[in-house]
Amino acid sequence: MSDPFYITTAIAYPNGKPHIGHAYEAIATDAIARFQRLMGRDVRFITGTDEHGLKMVQTARAAGRDTLEFADEMSSYFKEMCDKLNISYTAFVRTSEDRHHQASQALWKAMEASGDLYLDRYEGWYSVRDEAFYDESELHIGEGGIKLSPQDTPVEWTVEETWFFRLSRYQDALLKLFEENPEFIQPDSRRNEVMRFVEGGLRDLSVSRTSFDWGVKVPGSPDHVMYVWVDALTTYMTGVGYPDDRSEFARFWPADVHIIGKDIVRFHAVYWPAFLMSAGLPLPKRIFGHGFLLSRGEKMSKSLGNVVDPMELAHLFGVDALRYFFLREVSFGQDGSYSAEAIVTRVNADLANSFGNLAQRTLSLIFKNCDGYLPEIHGHHREDEELFRTIGNSVSNEIPNHFQNLAMSQGLESWIQAVFACNAYIDAQAPWALKKADPKRMETILATLFISIAQLAVAALPVIPESAKKLLDQMGIPKAVRNFEMIGTHWYSGLAESNYRLEQPQGLFPRLELPLDEGSGT
Repeated sequence: MSDPFYITTAIAYPNGKPHIGHAYEAIATDAIARFQRLMGRDVRFITGTDEHGLKMVQTARAAGRDTLEFADEMSSYFKEMCDKLNISYTAFVRTSEDRHHQASQALWKAMEASGDLYLDRYEGWYSVRDEAFYDESELHIGEGGIKLSPQDTPVEWTVEETWFFRLSRYQDALLKLFEENPEFIQPDSRRNEVMRFVEGGLRDLSVSRTSFDWGVKVPGSPDHVMYVWVDALTTYMTGVGYPDDRSEFARFWPADVHIIGKDIVRFHAVYWPAFLMSAGLPLPKRIFGHGFLLSRGEKMSKSLGNVVDPMELAHLFGVDALRYFFLREVSFGQDGSYSAEAIVTRVNADLANSFGNLAQRTLSLIFKNCDGYLPEIHGHHREDEELFRTIGNSVSNEIPNHFQNLAMSQGLESWIQAVFACNAYIDAQAPWALKKADPKRMETILATLFISIAQLAVAALPVIPESAKKLLDQMGIPKAVRNFEMIGTHWYSGLAESNYRLEQPQGLFPRLELPLDEGSGT
């Protein structure tokens, strides 16, 4: 049985429609999941919506809506986004589901059994927008003398009876975790921030609310609902069968990596491992906090008019083009910027002009000069061997190594350099001029290119799955070799001898044009 691999996005808060940050996170996580499948792993990939908390209640009330009805509608937009962007999730988990309530209550009971929960009175600052409690020392004053959180969101003084979690008990254990497992939080800048926070001292955490009833009921305290982050984080275990499906949970837990935004690292790297330690459950192997996407270098906000619907971008430029741009252009873990011009420039240069043109030229030459039948190899020249070494090293070593390290932009840099090597090879060898002068050499050159393009298409499957699949289908590449282990060169002779015949090649990457109306902020 193949090795398991478990990856999650953050669980999105659906008090508004999904924005470009949600799309970016889903695309990046999907590319990692697809890559691991191509490496032969048995992948579980969970995403979903975090529907509880005061913010959802207030937003629904302001719209004159029932909270569950509102949650149903808003959650559907996130699932629609995932489906539109070709996100290959295993399960889409909603925190309003019964199975998730059962999972959250099971975790609560495990923490209670450890003696880590006690009833007391909470008085302090709370941000409804962040669904987070803040210490006075973390606040700053905004315009009009309003107290603001570190995320620049308003806070309000809250007083109510609450259950507390003994977070302070886990300070030393967390610091030991960070020191002994430096890869637990990535990138390093996030790890350093979290360590400074924990070293500053941890206070016990309020983990229930009585001022509203929209959430998971606390076992034995029906007037309390769980703090939204307790049940939101539990979603990662709900998605692999906790607590009832013991075989599924044992196979996939702990998660190999949680992919999250950098603004919620504290919840995942401090609260979550502490909850799990208390419950006696294994900790996730890695927390990766990616950066923000900026529109033309600016943070997105409604007041600036630069908030863009990811569905609109996908419609304008195409899903694979959008996926490629974000993963190629943004160094994963850092902030990145995008604009319509940047998307058009990058996609046209890399996909239309370089890879797409390479595939179209090569397949068209085979279709025209070989009557569509795959050309025979009549011994390799030094130039052929050099190209095979370049492509083989890129596809077998460089690209997989970068993707294993969640460095997708570097992986795609290796990929495009291999594409450039193929283009340099076809220009230098000029097979179109050899049909009469040296037809055997022409055939060998075209076969060398055909094999190389197939290898590059397989390597691109995690990033541009639909386009790469169409190309591989056109080329007749057997499904059994569409993975990093099998896509060497051995399959070619069998395919050629099967008398596979190419149809008239179809272009995959039409050149993009700038939208006429850029009022959308792109």
